[in-house]
Amino acid sequence: MIAHLRGTVAGVAPDGAVIEVGGVGMRVQCTPGTLATLKLGEPAQVATSLVVREDSLTLYGFSSDDERNVFELLQTASGVGPRLALAMLAVHAPDALRRAVSTEDLGALTMVPGIGKKGAQRIVLEMKDRLGPPGDGGDGWPPRAARRAPAWRDQVQSGLVNLGWPARDADLAIAALEDEGVVGGSDGDAVDVATVLRAALRKLSKQ
Repeated sequence: MIAHLRGTVAGVAPDGAVIEVGGVGMRVQCTPGTLATLKLGEPAQVATSLVVREDSLTLYGFSSDDERNVFELLQTASGVGPRLALAMLAVHAPDALRRAVSTEDLGALTMVPGIGKKGAQRIVLEMKDRLGPPGDGGDGWPPRAARRAPAWRDQVQSGLVNLGWPARDADLAIAALEDEGVVGGSDGDAVDVATVLRAALRKLSKQ
């Protein structure tokens, strides 16, 4: 199993990135939060999970071991494949998913495209004893402090634009989050890019 990739970001697309490792470009499918931390031409490391099918080998990349582990656990639920598991992590952080499952918050789970009420009920039933309580995943890799980027605003906007949102809408969503106190000032101190990106996506999806 390929546990992680460490190399130079050779390309970034709306649904994934190419990381060059030893002269070989490895394509990884990523969540928007992970993509927001990857910058073209800069070094990066992502935790990975290899999904093997009869006709394909697909590598999925994550910002932490915990996110990767939750991705793999989610696929043990009936009807949850890698694409749906990735979509769940695109909308909710690992601990948010643990909280939604442990508290049977069907509304939070149905925010994920592709999950209806019955699907959410099934996921709660099957995953309640597997995901564990919030905070059960440890600090993961990389440490949270290392994932806070000084240029968080540009990273969040870039992530939203890569997902197809107009730059103006992305800026308005970020400004609204600042007004609501979700993030601090523009200096970027103590801002977790993945968390802000998820919040912006939820806000844009309600428009």
